[in-house]
Amino acid sequence: MAISSKSKVAILWRGDRPARDAARAESSRLSSIFEALAHCGIGAEPAVWSEDLTDEVRNQLLAMDGVLVWVDPISTATGARRNALDGLLRDVARAGVFVSTHPDIAAKMGVKAVLHRTRDLDWGSDVALYEDEPSFRAAFPARLATGIRVLKRNRGNGGIGVWKVEGLDGATVRVKEARSGGAPHVVPLDTFMAERQADFEGGEPLVDQAFQPRHLEGMVRCYVAGDRVAGFGHQFVRALAGPEDGPSSPRLYSAADDPRFQRLRALMESDWIPAMAKRLAIPPDTLPVIWDADFLLGPKTPEGDDSYVLCEINVSSVFPIPAEAPDALAETTRLRLAARAARKAGA
Repeated sequence: MAISSKSKVAILWRGDRPARDAARAESSRLSSIFEALAHCGIGAEPAVWSEDLTDEVRNQLLAMDGVLVWVDPISTATGARRNALDGLLRDVARAGVFVSTHPDIAAKMGVKAVLHRTRDLDWGSDVALYEDEPSFRAAFPARLATGIRVLKRNRGNGGIGVWKVEGLDGATVRVKEARSGGAPHVVPLDTFMAERQADFEGGEPLVDQAFQPRHLEGMVRCYVAGDRVAGFGHQFVRALAGPEDGPSSPRLYSAADDPRFQRLRALMESDWIPAMAKRLAIPPDTLPVIWDADFLLGPKTPEGDDSYVLCEINVSSVFPIPAEAPDALAETTRLRLAARAARKAGA
């Protein structure tokens, strides 16, 4: 069924009143998304949101067929969370508006706990989940004794709440925070664990993943539109490395047919994405129209191929993206809207 030429979506990002008043598709950092949607016959308009604009934005979204969302879980500028936005998105979704990424899907995919829930898939690694501070205090020292660990808050972005922790003598640890940009520092283990108390506020867990020794060989970001790979990004990441390892490199983007990553593409499309969706009880047609999975290199396979270790999935504010990805995003959006229109017409 063809999508109506009158179908419209809003593209939503965080901003204040002046930013909302000044927002234009052609001058937005997401201009390539607006253009790709237009090529698919979908009208799109900006929807700049902040907590004090919620009612106004709600009225705007209720007049749309869909809304595509670019808002981080935690603002790197202010630390603000998006609880009010998630409530708004659930409201408009219940009213029949297509939302991507829906907050309920983000709560399953776009959190660090996905590493624990999918740890037995081929992309998995040694991962523990601490539901509360007592379980963390009871189990973390023993896990730390087995080797370097990476602790991760369940929700975050931009390296917020990610620590590389190396045990020194059983009583002290060397800690490097991913977002700090500074050198590692040494603190008593008890002090470090006490500082984590706040991370459990609101019932959120902490995720504990074994440090990957090949991290200096580069990270591959796999961009996905729905259940199809839309491109790749490759970067040498130094966020958890020492100063002697030099700075991180810019991420270099490439299309889905990049020959370096065809094995990863095949694994994602034929195995890992379907397995993840099944494990997390996510219907494939509700997967985000754009999301990404970050992989570090794991041990070589017996055949000499690289293995891949999942270290994060991002669903909330995936941008920038490869030049080919906006078209994949737009086509996925078109298909989702057409399917919803067909269901509505047949109801």
